[in-house]
Amino acid sequence: MADPAAAVAELRALLDVEEIDTDLFRGAPAAEGPGRVFGGQVVAQALAAAARGINEGDGLERQAHSLHAYFLRAGDTTRPIIYRVLRDFDGGSFANRRVVAMQGGKPILNLAASFHRREEGFAHAAPMPQVPAPEQCPELAAALAAIGQQFPQAMMERLASFEVRPGPPAMKGAMQSGETPRQFLWFRLAAPMESDDALKRVILAYASDFALVSTAVLPHSKTFFTPGLQVASLDHAVWFHSTPPVDDWLLYSMESPWAGHARGFARGAIYDRSGTLVASVAQEGLARVVKPQPVTA
Repeated sequence: MADPAAAVAELRALLDVEEIDTDLFRGAPAAEGPGRVFGGQVVAQALAAAARGINEGDGLERQAHSLHAYFLRAGDTTRPIIYRVLRDFDGGSFANRRVVAMQGGKPILNLAASFHRREEGFAHAAPMPQVPAPEQCPELAAALAAIGQQFPQAMMERLASFEVRPGPPAMKGAMQSGETPRQFLWFRLAAPMESDDALKRVILAYASDFALVSTAVLPHSKTFFTPGLQVASLDHAVWFHSTPPVDDWLLYSMESPWAGHARGFARGAIYDRSGTLVASVAQEGLARVVKPQPVTA
């Protein structure tokens, strides 16, 4: 089992993009085997690049309040990713950045992020759903093993920096007819990390890609690990309502109101342990059953 503190330090290093020229950054490759780059990694590194220099010059502290991203190509885990930042707007209250993530000279992700200085105003929020506490939920590996699912090595490495505890009905298959597919999980960093508000948002952006699109296949007797099921994120949006306490348990409540045409739509709400809504998430993903190719002599 990986050392939690070492895994968290590795995550921090992964999300600390290197500035190689003005508005040009390099994101290190993940320390996992060859394969597709985790979408949350590209979104988080792009947000980290966008946040660099956002508060320079005028003394106003702005934090990311939203991001919108499109995944264009699969990234290669063995290669670094280059992020080009475009400074579209700097106003008194808001600033906006666009980021293009590239590998091999080709875009793999486009992201737009908006930053807002803190203001007071009208406030309301949906309440946290009534679900079992994290102490009452099994660890992810145990939950998968209980239903006979094998935990892929790449995902084990990817999640080593987090504690993840899914709750019922997260690991169930078909649901009752007419019921909106829902699942939830608790997560937190596996060890404490010193981080400012900007980094906490970057970490949440990374974690926001956990399991969300898989909600769309729950009512169809499929799981993320079903052979022949091709699932991939197409776009991703996050709205940050406050700074998330990533060292403590966060509840990720997910639902999928629609799927069709080989796509599935899901939305999520992330709450802190006290029940405060800290972020909202939406995602559409590919959900395609790939037919096996006939064997020819």
